[in-house]
Amino acid sequence: MPRTLIRGRTVVREIEGRRDAAVLSDGGVLVEDDRIAATGPYGELRRHNPDARMLGSDRHIVLPGLVNAHHHVGVTPVQLGSLDEPLEMWAITRIGARAVDPYLDTLYSAFEMLESGVTTVQHIFAWVHRDLPAVRQAVGRMLDAYDEVGMRVSFSIAMRDQNRSMLIDDAGMLAGVPEALRPRLAARFEHYTVPLEEQLGLFEDLVRSYASHPRIAIQLAPGNLHWCSDSALETLEAAARRHEVPLHIHLLETIFQKEYARRRTGGSALEHLGRCGMLGPHVTLGHGVWMTEADIELVADTGTHICHNCSSNLRLRSGILPLNRLTRQGVNVALGIDEAGLNDDRDMLQEMRLVLRLHREPGMDERMPTAEEVLAMATAGGARTTPFADRIGALRPGMQADLVLIDGDRLAGPYLDPAIGAIDAVLNRAKTEHVDAVMVGGSMVVEDGETCSIDKRAALDELRRSLAYLRTEEEEAERAFARKLYEPVRRLYDGYADLEASEPFWRGNAR
Repeated sequence: MPRTLIRGRTVVREIEGRRDAAVLSDGGVLVEDDRIAATGPYGELRRHNPDARMLGSDRHIVLPGLVNAHHHVGVTPVQLGSLDEPLEMWAITRIGARAVDPYLDTLYSAFEMLESGVTTVQHIFAWVHRDLPAVRQAVGRMLDAYDEVGMRVSFSIAMRDQNRSMLIDDAGMLAGVPEALRPRLAARFEHYTVPLEEQLGLFEDLVRSYASHPRIAIQLAPGNLHWCSDSALETLEAAARRHEVPLHIHLLETIFQKEYARRRTGGSALEHLGRCGMLGPHVTLGHGVWMTEADIELVADTGTHICHNCSSNLRLRSGILPLNRLTRQGVNVALGIDEAGLNDDRDMLQEMRLVLRLHREPGMDERMPTAEEVLAMATAGGARTTPFADRIGALRPGMQADLVLIDGDRLAGPYLDPAIGAIDAVLNRAKTEHVDAVMVGGSMVVEDGETCSIDKRAALDELRRSLAYLRTEEEEAERAFARKLYEPVRRLYDGYADLEASEPFWRGNAR
């Protein structure tokens, strides 16, 4: 049985509280096959395992693998021509984007995630269309990419049975745009209209295909309240319980979504999900920016998880999650990078730092996240939102050997006071250039800071070549259509929601 002994000047086994962590000084992690066999003092583990392969050193910081709990695409919207806009309008600008090979697209973001210490990703495929064999082939290509690069993935398809655009129903959207645009828009809606039972058939096919895969799990993702009828919500909830898989649903990302819920249900989106049975420890709410105090209490009381997509919320002007109120109520929070972080990449080290800084409320009290809390969100917090919940997120015997080695000396250079602990050092200073090695399931996937499980340069060269062509006539026509659609759709949202009335919640400071 192959054994690897990982040494670290500091080994962070897991986070235990707001300012508490289980940490070993000059510690070791013994790995057998794909699992952690033991943790303890390095010298003792070395004496008992003299033939184990060695990894790490007395300058390294060893962390549990990070979890990106909300992810969609590789080549970013900006790279494909869409600058940041409010979500409802940003979706219109993306109509003109060119297609990207799904295998290469997935590899591109996987390289960035792995090299920033992400070992597990929650990948939500956003748009199912009528050509289901082509969708299945694309999904297979994405999962092939994760398999070959060695990353752990929880994969889901965002399912919907209504509103092929955003909040406004298809008929209302068609009526609200100029007549000349209606045929093309109607054809687009038709292309993305797929019976829910066929979408569930695709899910069940994926469940069967990957049932025995050690690093690929399939779960369910109702798209959002405005994309799912009550019947769809109840059907998907029943399917999740039947297949014993978690649910991940976008919810209350924007003030417009909050207003949609009020118009549809007469109250709160959270209360409505509760009536449909879709709250509890098996459910994660992606974003959740516009929750009320009563919503937060409901999330806490039901054990529902929240995935905080901090960069995305800022980039798309969605607002600021009331993170400190959530953590005070004991809600489990995960971190997701969504399409891309502030630097238009998938750097989880930077995302953690943003969360650490953004939620520091004015004053002298403790209304702020600690470094330990944010690291917990990016490890065990994210793990709990996936089917791998009891197997990743900490470095304990029996768990999967997913871990990250950060060069503590380079991180500290040219000087760092010894009073600054390893977790504070990582959260305040670590960059991707400090990540030396990453292991997933006992296999090395990053060595010397570079993905080693696949030829990264060759893959990126192939991706570059695949996009190095003049836009086709159809692509240009789609972009022109999106530009013509933009202003009429924007007018449909005029007066839809009252931002001023919700300003305290937007600022995240209501107490």
